[in-house]
Formats: sequence, C-alpha cells, structure tokens
Amino acid sequence: MKMFYKMSAAALLAVVLWACGGDDNTGDEPTTVTPAVESSSIESGAGNVALSVGSVTVTYVRPVAEADASAVTLTPAAEPLTVKVQNRTLTVEFGELEYETEYTLRIGAGAVKDKATGGRSEELTIRFTTVDKPYTPPTDPTLALVTPDALPVAQRVYDYLWDSYGERILSGAMARVAWNTDEADWVAKWTGKYPAMATFDYIQLYASPTDWIDYTDISAVKQWWQQGGLVSACWHWVVPTSQGSTDYTYDPTKTSFRPKNALKEGTWENTQMKADLSKMADMLLLLQAEGIPVVWRPLHEAAGNIYEYTGGKAWFWWGYDGAEAYVALWRTMFDYFRSRGVNNLIWVWTTQTKDDAFYPGDDYVDIVGTDIYNSLSASDIAARYAVIKARFPHKIVTLSELGNVADVADQWEAGAEWCYFMPWYDYDNDWTSTYQHQHATMAWWRRALESERVVTRDQLPDFR
Repeated sequence: MKMFYKMSAAALLAVVLWACGGDDNTGDEPTTVTPAVESSSIESGAGNVALSVGSVTVTYVRPVAEADASAVTLTPAAEPLTVKVQNRTLTVEFGELEYETEYTLRIGAGAVKDKATGGRSEELTIRFTTVDKPYTPPTDPTLALVTPDALPVAQRVYDYLWDSYGERILSGAMARVAWNTDEADWVAKWTGKYPAMATFDYIQLYASPTDWIDYTDISAVKQWWQQGGLVSACWHWVVPTSQGSTDYTYDPTKTSFRPKNALKEGTWENTQMKADLSKMADMLLLLQAEGIPVVWRPLHEAAGNIYEYTGGKAWFWWGYDGAEAYVALWRTMFDYFRSRGVNNLIWVWTTQTKDDAFYPGDDYVDIVGTDIYNSLSASDIAARYAVIKARFPHKIVTLSELGNVADVADQWEAGAEWCYFMPWYDYDNDWTSTYQHQHATMAWWRRALESERVVTRDQLPDFR
C-alpha cells in the first residue's frame, strides 16, 4: 500500500527556510515520525502455523533502520533468533517451532526507528499458534467409554464388544429409512434367526413428529431392546438447502449450508445447527430414560473420495469444508450432548483410510468403522481391515456398512476380524422367496449365520 502526503504552502515554506538556515529558523529539530506498521507475514491470532515457517516479516509504511535488536523476543524461545532490517521491512528469523504451541513475538518499543527522522517504533505483539500434532495411536487399548460417567449398561455393552472382538463377529441390520426393524424381520423370516443389532436412522428428524414419522414414539426401538437386541443409530443429518428453505438435503452440492458457518455464532447455519442438536439430544434422552444404550454413528463417510483421486469430493455437507471444520463439528456435537447429560452413547467414527486428518481424536471415539461396497475379494477386504487395525490398535474396528461383499466367514478366514457387520437396507425389498436383495441376499445371510463366528440376537447376554 502506497501512502501519499500533502503539505500546505505555509508548511512547505517553513521546511525550506529551516533547510536553508534562513532568518526565520528557530533551531527546532524536524518533527519525528513514529514507524507505522503496514502488514505482517503472520497476523496476530493466526492458527495452524507451520513448524518450519522460519520467520515473521513486518512491513512498515516508511523505510526503517534497526535501533535495538535486543528488544525483539519470541516466547517460548525458538533459537537461534536473528533480526534483520532492510528498507521497509523487519525480519525476525527463528528456529523450528513446537506442535500445538502459542507463541508470542514481541517487538519492543524502539526496536526500529524511522530512517529519515529517527522516530522510534511503538511496541508490537504478534501471537500465533502452531499446527496440531499428527495423530499417533497409543499401543494400549482404552476399555472405558469416552463419555464420562457413561450409563452403566452402555459400559457393559462396550465391555462385551471388547471381550468378543477378535473372537466372534456380531450381525446387524439397517432400518429401511423409517423407524422400523423391517430388515431384521426379513432376515429372521428367511434364516430363522434375528441379527444381534438393529440400526435406526434419524434422517427424517427435521420432519418429526408428523403423521408419517415420529421419533418420539420409541416403541420399535424399545421392543427390539427388550427382545434382547442391541441398538445402533446413525443420523443422515439433513439441512435446509438455503436459509429459510423448506427443502432439505445432506448433499453439499444442493445446499448453501456450510460447516464452517455452522460453527460461527450469529449465522443462520449456527442457529440451525443448535436447533438440530437440541432436537437430537431430546431423542437420545428418550432412549436413555428407558436404559437403552446406543451404538452411535453420526457424521459418517465425511471425507468422501477426496483422498482417492484428483478431483474427489465430500459426499455429505459435514465434510465439505475439510478436516478441521469436520473435527470441530464432531467435537461440538460431543460436547453439547455431554452438556445435556446424554451418556448412553458408544461413539463410532467412520474411516475411509487415508483420512487421518478427519479423525476426531481418541477422547471422542470408541469404535472405528469403515464402509465397504461391491468387493467380492475377501483378501482385499482383509487388507483394508489390516490397514485400519494398524492405525487404531487401541480401538475396536468394525464393518459399519456393507453391500455386495464377500462372505463373512471368508473375510474372517482372510484376517478381517471385524467387531460387527451391517448390510445396508434394500430399497425395493418385496419379501418374496425369490427376491434378490441388492446388498445382502438370502443366500449370503444364510451362509453368514451358519458361521460359528457370527453372533445372532438369541446368543447375546442380557445386558439389562
């Protein structure tokens, strides 16, 4: 930015007379100018600063000269620290920084002076924070739920999952969009056994309660739990396509709703997010009041295929703004539920591999899941399990969704020792004996439940 200065005729005459030693010269020194800052390479309050940034450059409006390098400090220290002045810039160079650290760069009063007039600078303080430390999994498993003071029955379920993990695999079924156990009933009709876990979806939370969906009526979930089944839930979190719209979607290409804005106070997205979280907490508390623990899998598949190939994109709005916003959103949900006293949840995060940056953190995740579709190679599936298990040896690893994949027994023999598996529901299931389920056929289910490794509902202990 260039600065232009104008002088009145009288002021100009005074300067000329002083410079020439005229009779009107009183002997006063010329007016000094305090160096004014134009910009800095790192703004105060900046975050995610790279450890190797190496320097901060401060640019002044006018040329400056070094006055006192000892007045420049960086706290905590990152030696060696050097100060250089050239024309209008002051450059402070320093050594390697530390992860997750707030630094304060102080350029003390008088550290530089105006080159023409000798005016001394005022103090300048720049505070910045470095990037988070990359995730490195611990080697010992954590057997307590991440929710403090978790409902005892939720902890009992989690203990059972840990005890079974690596020995047996629980079977699961997905609700057909609405509030039901249709898929689990379909499995029982053709195999004679119910899956161990039923998963429900709060996808229509925005509309409930209405004549076609009412999540306050928990009778279907309560009945499943009382019959000895485990309860799981996901939330395809749909949002308005724009402010004030009555059309809803989870597709980021069809909505202006952005997670970064949802995390900013005063935005319409923030208002919507708070209302939705409040409503969701209400629903979960209804289950908690009945002593029902929930294997809870929100904000799934966040990374989409952005790490799979150039031009890959997030599939859902909650992943649209990238990993940092996503993690903040997950933790916001977690902390809000805690503030509401929701303590019946077992938190499941879905990885697609290569997406470590999206991991919310050990203190926010109980189980790590992955979703696999259209893979008939048991060895390929086992290879993915091995990758995830190596990344999260301290967490339970599960097959949180599947469709059209190799037999469970074959997966297990190949080394994929998932905690549980859950085929996605069929969109057009007509219940006839010849119908071919698009994600898990009757033959697939029969082979699965014939395996001595697979747990069905009748084989579960009474957690109540």
